[in-house]
Amino acid sequence: MVKDASGGVVAGATVEISYAVSGLHREITTESDGSFKFTNVPFNSYHLVVSAGGFASYTQDVEVRAGVPVTVQIALKVGTAVQTVTVEARDLVENESTFHTDIDRGLFDRLPLESSSSSVSSLVTLAAPGAVADSNGLVHGIGDHAESSFSVDGQPITDQTSKVFSNQIPVDSIQSLEVISGAPPAEFGDKTSLVIKVTTRSGLGQTKPVGSVKASYGSFGSANGGFDVAFGGPKWGNFIAANALNAGRFLDPPEFQVMHAKGNEQNLFDRVDWQLTGADSVHLNAGYTRSWFQNPNSFDAALTGQDQRAQIKTYNIAPTWTHLFSTSTLLNVAFFARHDQFNYYPSANPLADLSETATQQRKLTNLGLRGDLSYVQGIHNVKMGVTFEHTLLTEGFSLGLTDPTINSPCLVANAAGDLLGSRDTSLTDPTQCAGAGLQPNDGTVANAAAAPFIPILGCI
Repeated sequence: MVKDASGGVVAGATVEISYAVSGLHREITTESDGSFKFTNVPFNSYHLVVSAGGFASYTQDVEVRAGVPVTVQIALKVGTAVQTVTVEARDLVENESTFHTDIDRGLFDRLPLESSSSSVSSLVTLAAPGAVADSNGLVHGIGDHAESSFSVDGQPITDQTSKVFSNQIPVDSIQSLEVISGAPPAEFGDKTSLVIKVTTRSGLGQTKPVGSVKASYGSFGSANGGFDVAFGGPKWGNFIAANALNAGRFLDPPEFQVMHAKGNEQNLFDRVDWQLTGADSVHLNAGYTRSWFQNPNSFDAALTGQDQRAQIKTYNIAPTWTHLFSTSTLLNVAFFARHDQFNYYPSANPLADLSETATQQRKLTNLGLRGDLSYVQGIHNVKMGVTFEHTLLTEGFSLGLTDPTINSPCLVANAAGDLLGSRDTSLTDPTQCAGAGLQPNDGTVANAAAAPFIPILGCI
């Protein structure tokens, strides 16, 4: 609430908040009753500035440490023709002890994200120290291998969201990131490494619709296009983002030359906010992502005409109910369901697959309930909560050998004298080798260069 020295409300005053570490800056105008409200603000320390015609500027540092609304009472003084500006030493802009990096949306467009199909991973590894990129969108934090996880508006996502396991949330839907590289707080469970805390974009209070349309074209025939729009009213809001990608280098190839690496991806994200009463609100995240891509070939695989492909479909829905008991106590209760369906397809001609042919069908569903209670009083902040998760997993695999030298029952010497698997497909047991003038591949030959024959795997 913004008032003057006599207690009268000041309408039309400009209120700004900024956070120098991440570059976040927002601006709003007070209503006719002098009130103002910033929504969807990440937890941090903010510098607040209020200015109005005829009044001296007002500044204050505001700490946002929980979902509990922060109320600020502002009294403006009448301005004078001559004002004095005093520069003094201040506390550090960052006062959080946890090793973390804050990334605001203003930085997204300024970073050269090298992978459009896993741009969240690129954003994290480029902007956050302690996060290292691996092939195909994997992120490794200091301490543990592949232990990174996401928290999207409080929803835990602990599965690997690389390009070959599960689809990532689109960058267009993200307002800000907090990358916790050190020991994560207790609220993130038993994670010992990287936690990526995501705040998504919202249309709450956006009485005038805003949006953007983007298109790009780059190397390897990479075409990318999408749009986002935010609209709403004082008590409701909707944000929608959709984009599509088609690339000639979707996955990282094993060779310097890109071969058989085409892929495409489609994303749809929707966030709905609804302020039911002064104390109750509902927030819903929903998303769908589909990706299809070829498995990149090596030179040897290209010679055989190998054509292995994969498809991933990801569905996510996460409703949250928030209740404000008082100006200091807030309750969140949420349900979430995330489903990944991964299908791996062999070549149309299985014998074109190098060494072996394989298929895979995997369905992974994470269901959960979470609740947390936050209490803020002065400099004290208490948060307690509980999360229940249940994982449903079904997997189907099939594997077939296509190279007769793999798991061959007999050994034959090549030109260099090395004992390798025989290509004679008529032999199915080591006891038949002597009659064919070959040595048995039963583990008794000391200088054999091939692994011993395993009967249960069969042979060609």
